[in-house]
Amino acid sequence: MPDDNGSRPACVEDVHELALAMPHVTVEYGTGGNPVYQVGGKSFVFFRNPRPDAVDPDTGERYADVIVFWVESEADKQALVQDEASLFFTTAHFDGHPSVLLRASRIDELTRNELAEVVQDAWLSRASARRAAAWLRAHHPA
Repeated sequence: MPDDNGSRPACVEDVHELALAMPHVTVEYGTGGNPVYQVGGKSFVFFRNPRPDAVDPDTGERYADVIVFWVESEADKQALVQDEASLFFTTAHFDGHPSVLLRASRIDELTRNELAEVVQDAWLSRASARRAAAWLRAHHPA
């Protein structure tokens, strides 16, 4: 069922709600107490601590608000990060890693529906084939 409020700007709380709404999700807490959302013991969304590879180009300050989302493939990653207008980015630290980064401070530039798609795709990329197929059947019937 479509979210009646899905066209509103996304917010950080939506990341938590959407990740927890997916089946078989557990939450671990990383260093700094940041939530790490997992399915079958595999992370699919997590909130990153400030790191030296993700910094403001003007000030050199480490970004304290980076959210990591897994993607299905390198092609999916490149589709999200190659467009200069994209909110999603990557760093050398994530070369070869099937994930994209997003600053929480810019999350409102996405709609809640757009964010839902990113979270769902992240979950699908990490869930077992059986769980992914069951979810797809339930949410996208033929």
